[in-house]
Amino acid sequence: MRVIEALEIHVVHSCNLACEGCSHYSNQGHEGLVSLDEAGTWMRLWNRRVRPARFSLLGGEPTLHPQLAEFVRLSRQHWPDAQLQVVTNGFLLHRHPELPVVLANDSNASLSVSIHHTGASYRKKLMPVVGLLHDWVRRYGIRVEYRPSHGFWTRRYNGSGAAMQPFDDGQPRRSWENCSAKRCHQLFQGQIWKCPAVAYLQLQDAKYGLRDVWQPYLRYVPLSPHSTAEQLEAFFSAEDESCCRMCPAEPERFALPSPLVRTDRSTPR
Repeated sequence: MRVIEALEIHVVHSCNLACEGCSHYSNQGHEGLVSLDEAGTWMRLWNRRVRPARFSLLGGEPTLHPQLAEFVRLSRQHWPDAQLQVVTNGFLLHRHPELPVVLANDSNASLSVSIHHTGASYRKKLMPVVGLLHDWVRRYGIRVEYRPSHGFWTRRYNGSGAAMQPFDDGQPRRSWENCSAKRCHQLFQGQIWKCPAVAYLQLQDAKYGLRDVWQPYLRYVPLSPHSTAEQLEAFFSAEDESCCRMCPAEPERFALPSPLVRTDRSTPR
């Protein structure tokens, strides 16, 4: 059993916000959700091989999934000792009145609410969310944290859609050292991927048909559930790799434009 710092799973690939430069490409118009059966299959492939200290449900925006509370239960079944975390922008939490009940019954589970903007319209829209969470904390005693994501937002690629370009700075070590997602392994399609940027690049290519410059990154080989113990150890011990070249060696923070342009998006297909 290999202990790892973190493992994450996309519950859905779409999002009700559009944050420029999202490392999960959730601002790129992707749709679709992961079913409980599919996720359970993926988890069973790994729950006797890796033990994450933290297991996170995210996306996309996880509250777009109608069975989010069941995902928390499913995750706990497979990783009984992990810190479970639901990472959300919070705007659709009202759709899940059963979620605080599930969280209240799990002493090692929490909600992590990402704050993506500081503008007046964003703050106004967030106020009912904060009120709801205050009520959930009071009634159920759940744990909630707020993450000021807007404070450390950087671009992971240039452009969007088919015109998107990698940075290709030629300094993979520096890119890895400055990467905020270097320990955010992804459970996707039954395999484990180094980070969200390389995992969900597959979705971006399928939707837009990326340029040839992306081919070295699209050929990335994730960790197979049939890997040997030596391959597993080498994968989780690896630091910078050639795929790290796609991200900037010296990330630049920028003021994220308001992401509220898609807040009325319906549940994904």
